[in-house]
Amino acid sequence: MEQIIPIISEVGFPIAVTLFLLYRIEAKLDLVVESIQNLPDRMKERQAS
Repeated sequence: MEQIIPIISEVGFPIAVTLFLLYRIEAKLDLVVESIQNLPDRMKERQAS
């Protein structure tokens, strides 16, 4: 148990930062995926104009 506490204190902060950044990136990736999925429809609309 005494060996685990220093490991958690050393690795805990990087893990927290990584999880925070992954959470933020996930929202942006969702927007990118949505934009890519809507791209064919927008291209058809632009061609029709």
